[in-house]
Amino acid sequence: MSETTSASGGRPGASGGGRGRATTGERVADWADGRLGIYGLGRKYLRKVFPDHWSFLLGEICLWSFVVLILTGVYLTLFFQPSMNEVVYHGSYAPLNGVVMSEAYASTLDISFDVRGGLLVRQMHHWSALIFIAGLMVHMMRHFFTGSFRKPREVNWLIGWTLLVLALFEGLFGYSLPDDLLSGAGLRLVEAATLSVPVVGSYLSFFIFGGEFPTGDSGEIIPRLYAVHILLIPALMVALVVAHLILVFHHKHTQFPGPGRTERNVVGAPFMPVYLAKAGGFFMMVFGLLAAIAATVTINPVWVYGPYRPDQVSTNAQPDWYLGFAEGMVRIMPAWEIDAWGHTLNLGLFIPIVAFPLLLVLLAVYPFIEAWATGDRREHHLLDRPRNHPVRTGIGAAWISLYLLFLLGGGNDLAATQLHLSINTVTWALRIGVFAVPVAVFVATHRICLGLQRRDREKVLHGRETGVIKRLPHGEYVEVHAPLTAAERHTLTAHEQPRPLEAGPSEDANGVVRPVRRAARVRALVSRGLYGKGAYVRKPTAGEYRRLHGTSGHGTSGRPDGDADPAPGPDTGAVATAEPGGQPPADA
Repeated sequence: MSETTSASGGRPGASGGGRGRATTGERVADWADGRLGIYGLGRKYLRKVFPDHWSFLLGEICLWSFVVLILTGVYLTLFFQPSMNEVVYHGSYAPLNGVVMSEAYASTLDISFDVRGGLLVRQMHHWSALIFIAGLMVHMMRHFFTGSFRKPREVNWLIGWTLLVLALFEGLFGYSLPDDLLSGAGLRLVEAATLSVPVVGSYLSFFIFGGEFPTGDSGEIIPRLYAVHILLIPALMVALVVAHLILVFHHKHTQFPGPGRTERNVVGAPFMPVYLAKAGGFFMMVFGLLAAIAATVTINPVWVYGPYRPDQVSTNAQPDWYLGFAEGMVRIMPAWEIDAWGHTLNLGLFIPIVAFPLLLVLLAVYPFIEAWATGDRREHHLLDRPRNHPVRTGIGAAWISLYLLFLLGGGNDLAATQLHLSINTVTWALRIGVFAVPVAVFVATHRICLGLQRRDREKVLHGRETGVIKRLPHGEYVEVHAPLTAAERHTLTAHEQPRPLEAGPSEDANGVVRPVRRAARVRALVSRGLYGKGAYVRKPTAGEYRRLHGTSGHGTSGRPDGDADPAPGPDTGAVATAEPGGQPPADA
């Protein structure tokens, strides 16, 4: 039956005969469609298909934690006083009665002890910030290891990376607002790092703090942090989240390879009503879990630390985990200084504040480095299995190990006391580990990926081990292997194994010297590192499978990406396509 549309915009049978008078809701919908085109948008997006895989929930954890952050943050702004004016506290927390403190700290105590539900909301806000950043980092690692950052999602990758950077600073500014002893110690480190910048450090410090630390000439730092924390950064983050979701809808969702899944389709459930119902239920789960954690686990008890005083510092002062790696850089860095022309350059602080953004920038630029090294200009909507890209997986694992070392360095004093070691021993172990551990992790991860590739190859060719031992007529004992299904063979062999770029010959066919640009040599070198010798274990071809099982044993419908259908190479004349069967170079 053909579908008719109303003259007002497209709802089927809006005023057709036999239906009677349209309901109020239908009339409102028709009015809105005539001005906004909602019927067309609904047809296009409400039935959009989303794949079903547990790893996609990581992005939803980020989204719903961010929603909880916004909701709880709005509630807290109703009671918080962002002022450094000194007051004498007279409130419900008796141990601090009569103590001089800032209005910011006093209002934080009021929220915690006198506002109904204030402590619960405050702790929900803090816990959701921790879980949001944790989910964001794991979500980005999932995208990194599966290669979903490739064309056309480079912009979305940069949006996610920018969200991560903004979230780090948003967290720093947020837990600095209460003006307690712990947050004041953190701001003191920020001031010291700012002063270490050559030439302009003192000017930057005066600009940020409004004068001498900690209060400046008129106590401006808390109001400034408050404005940035509740207005500027949240507005940017909301805009980026909306842009991220729009691009997810526009590009369609990535999916893992499998039968029936190609670069041109998506296999899964529609957005409305299946995915929307799941997302709504998952939001309730995240909200409930955050409320349960906040109600049972104390975090940031500012009343224990007391108000900030420049002449004091709290023991066991540790930042939130997501900034622990920045403090770890400072703690394990030697206290080097350079005196020149009457000025002192504090390398012990300057080098860490330079390494801090570089560690993050490495994440941002990697997708472009990989695209440049492969010359691949095609769109990719199928994800990679991490084992099939050992170099990329090794780089990601090495980055994580370096991050964890710096994070451990942020608590080197606690590690020393808990393990009954000298703090110098812990610090020197971390200094050596920063150079040795990432290399060891890269090598180990690379070897593990190659081992998993070999196992996949054996499973495709010989089947899965069953544990059943059979005795052959001549007395030999063998284990019976169960052949994989066609779907399983396809999943294990659907990936490509591209060959590395070549810089080209130094002479042409006539013996004339052909100039090779340095950029081309560097590009070929990086490409060989990613896809050259040792990067792959050659995946089985259809010919190998037929020779082992016979040409009619299992047919060819489930062939593992064989000779007749090689994996296409990147769309550029400078890149050779894969060998038959998707094989890498012969020496791999």
